[in-house]
Amino acid sequence: MRPETPQLTVDAIIEINGGIVLVERRYPPEGWAIPGGFVDPGESLLEAVKREALEETSLKIDVIELFHIYSKPWRDPRGDTVSAVYQCRADGTPVGGDDAAKAVVFLENQLPEKIAFDHRKILQQFFHWKKTGEKPGLDL
Repeated sequence: MRPETPQLTVDAIIEINGGIVLVERRYPPEGWAIPGGFVDPGESLLEAVKREALEETSLKIDVIELFHIYSKPWRDPRGDTVSAVYQCRADGTPVGGDDAAKAVVFLENQLPEKIAFDHRKILQQFFHWKKTGEKPGLDL
């Protein structure tokens, strides 16, 4: 019998036109989120992040680098996940698709009020890193 383990997910912080792309979730938990989702069997993390970004935003992304890994058990109310979050770039206009009702570019000082999961914390850490070069510490 295999032990129960957290599900593996990916998220794409997509930089575009001086802002970042967030998607309004079509299904619970409600709110805006960093585009991303579950890694499929037989799929690499890079393949998954590109697929999820395309499905949810219609954007073909360039993956720049791994930003951070998030793994706290409380981060997703649907169950435990471990997420590889990537810094990405794209050109074009995002359009919501798949389980994203909308995809919109937001500036740091104009983020929406309701952000799902722990994505507000992730975005704060990302913007801090962009300004200072300091990545987040261990996710204990």
